[in-house]
Order: sequence, then structure tokens, then C-alpha cells
Amino acid sequence: MKRFPIVKNAKIFFSITIIFLLVGFGSMIMKGFNLGIDFTGGSILDLKFDKPVTVAQVRDVLADHKLGNSVIQLGSADAVAQESQSVLVRTAVISDETRREVMNDMNAKLGNSQVLRVENVGATVGDQLVKQAGLAVVLSWILMIIYITFRFEFKFAISAIIALIIDVTVTLCWFSLVHYEIDSTFVAAILTVVGYSVNSTIVIFDRIRENLKMHRKSDDLSQLVENSIWQCMTRSMFTSLTTLFSVIAIFLYGGDTIHNFSFAMLVGISSGFYTSTFLAGPMWMFLKKSSQHSDGRVVRKTKVV
Repeated sequence: MKRFPIVKNAKIFFSITIIFLLVGFGSMIMKGFNLGIDFTGGSILDLKFDKPVTVAQVRDVLADHKLGNSVIQLGSADAVAQESQSVLVRTAVISDETRREVMNDMNAKLGNSQVLRVENVGATVGDQLVKQAGLAVVLSWILMIIYITFRFEFKFAISAIIALIIDVTVTLCWFSLVHYEIDSTFVAAILTVVGYSVNSTIVIFDRIRENLKMHRKSDDLSQLVENSIWQCMTRSMFTSLTTLFSVIAIFLYGGDTIHNFSFAMLVGISSGFYTSTFLAGPMWMFLKKSSQHSDGRVVRKTKVV
């Protein structure tokens, strides 16, 4: 595999990352997020059609009433035709008048149907659960810092956590930019990405640590990091690509129910490969060199005194 200098161009990779994050933050401020009914609450319609219908048919009718982003689930669907007489629809909160208009339209286009249940529900993911999820992520980062510091060193831990924060932020930026709906599956995707990304980073850090055993102070530290990254490149690419192939297949053919989850995984895994390969190692090197320079100044000052 032909090499191109990663560490030498680290400032370019950092600049690209910062520029994208600034664009993403701008989108978060200007556009915000498209929060799903898991966060905002909504209405549930439990329907029974005389003839089997598909998710696409139901969504087309809902789209005419600006409810196309509703969550649609089929009950006991035909595995081949992906159609069913039982349909569960979760929408944003709608009035009784709008619900009657939707049902009249469905009866006209999809055949007669019976409404088994109608409910207006609150958010299934409330503020308290969101805070608990955020606390769990932060706690996981703290535990990772402690563990990586114990097994490696503190600079490795800080670099790994910064890479994880970038991965989570990039995923949030993309969801704001494309305005995809954020629901409870997004939280699951973020937690999966965190675990996946830190694993790839640790593999490279472990190689750096092994190479440090043969490293002399007179040797170039940047070359050591460069060699370590490239020694893990084949493993990193194969692992990321095989995972991405599965996620892409789910994104394209998995259906609307897990579309947002698979998109979050797609962005997160891609970002995880990028941060692990192009950012984490150089970040550790910069921290290492800065601490060495700081130690050198302290020593020289001590000699003068």
C-alpha cells in the first residue's frame, strides 16, 4: 500500500475537522434538530384495514397531510410482500379534525379501515432520561480515561476522549444539516459508535506503545507515530469497510423504521475511522512533545538557580 504522510499533514486534517464542526455548529444554531415524537410526544393510531397495505402506501397518504415523517409499523407483516392489515401509526400530535381527514383519505385510497385505538401520548424520552443518557456518556468517558491511563498513560486517554467527542459531535452535525429525525434509536446508535470508535483508537495506541519500547530519545517521534498508524492501516480499513458494507445495506434496504439509526451508524463509523487514523495519533504526539518541552524548561530553570 502506497503511503502518504499522515502526521506531516496533521494540521490539514485538524483544519478540515474544525471547519466542518464550525459549519455543523452553525447549522445547530440556525436550523436546530428535527426531534422525533420520542422526544416531543405525539399521537398513536392503531388501524385495521380490510385489505393488506404496505408502509409506503400508508406513508403516501400521510404525506398529503404533512405527516410523512411518522413512524409506521406493520403487525404480522407478510415476509415477502411486506404488507399487513394491522398498522400502527405514530405521528406528531394532531387534532381530531386532522385525524378524521387522514382516516377519510385512507379509506378512499387504501380501502375501508377500522380504528382500534387512538391515543395522545407524552414524550417517551423526557428531559430526565435525556440528562441520564448524557450523564451515562460522560461517566463512560471518565471510566475510559481512568482505564486508558492505567493501561497506557494519561495523554493517550485524553487523545482518545477528544476523538470520541469529535465523533459524537460530527454525527450531531450531520443530523442537523440533513434534518433527519432524532429519536430513541439515535441514542443507541451514538452509544454504539462510541464503543466502536474507541476500540479502533486503542488498537493504534497499543501499536504506538509497543514501538515506544524500541524508541530512543534521539529518534523522531513523528516517524514512530507514522509507522504505527500505517502498521494498523490494513486492519483499520478492513474492519471499517466490512462494518460499513453491512450498515450501508441496512440504510438502503432496512426500511424507514431503522433508517435514521443506520444513518447515524454510517456517519459515526466513518468518523470513527477518520479520527482514529488521522487525528488520535497526532494528538497524542502533540501532547507528548508539549510536555517534553515543558519538562525541558523546568530542568534548565533549575540548573540556573
